[in-house]
Amino acid sequence: MQYHVNGTLVPEDEATVSVRDRGFMYGDAAFETLRAYGGEPFRWDAHRERLQRTAETLGFADAVPEDLGERVDETLAANDLEEAYVRLSVTRGVQPGKLTPGADVDPTVVVICKELPRGGLDGERVWDEPASAQTVRTRRIPSEAVPADAKTHNYLNGILGRLELRKAAAGGEPADECLIRDTDGNLAEGATSNLFFVTDNGLRTPSTDLDLLPGVTRDVVMDIARGEDFPVETGHYSLDALRDADEAFLTNSTWEIRPIATVDGISVGSGPMTKLLQRLFDERIEERHY
Repeated sequence: MQYHVNGTLVPEDEATVSVRDRGFMYGDAAFETLRAYGGEPFRWDAHRERLQRTAETLGFADAVPEDLGERVDETLAANDLEEAYVRLSVTRGVQPGKLTPGADVDPTVVVICKELPRGGLDGERVWDEPASAQTVRTRRIPSEAVPADAKTHNYLNGILGRLELRKAAAGGEPADECLIRDTDGNLAEGATSNLFFVTDNGLRTPSTDLDLLPGVTRDVVMDIARGEDFPVETGHYSLDALRDADEAFLTNSTWEIRPIATVDGISVGSGPMTKLLQRLFDERIEERHY
């Protein structure tokens, strides 16, 4: 494999950054994860804009290079990949070892990728089966402390949630995803996913006025649902609302739309709306990328 590091393609075993890089030392970095279908990044503009917003939040907006899209294309081409996971990272770079950032930024910019199955109507899922989900005690960090819509290298909140799953499994197979609530007990999101569920009244997903990161795939699913005139509601939901749902699923760039089989051991599962949304999502990918 070859990765893009600071404007240059290098072999995987040479793709390194300094131990004094602030992305390593403090999590002082922005990143995006996206899918490439048919050699093209899916929803590139949305991912590029969110990366830019995170960089602005962190105070190094000018660090995101104008040619970042070209670097992604070069990385895919160098590895002869058309179907891929792509991760972009932009850090504040190497600075003196103190917490307060310096005004001058020499960013570290990295693009890595790995092969994934084909998407679209003739594709296959990256997951083998619907997800098991489990609520955890770990709460979502309030936006008043760390802005929830900033996608930074600091993922300790999600890591702690996933560690709870391992402890709860007691040596067995842990649940596939943890469901994290805010400090008021409202459902927020998974460690790396957004949550949807279906009731008689339509499609439901936690509102962005809660402490959560609105995913690009989340936006696509809502757009598809509204285009089919499905009722779509965003709001504040309790755990009981999810456990009582007719269907539920998770979304992110890699999983796309993954049904939830169980929540805390209670069966929820897939259903007609989830299956239809999966098909419509696949049709959109097929139409735009193949």
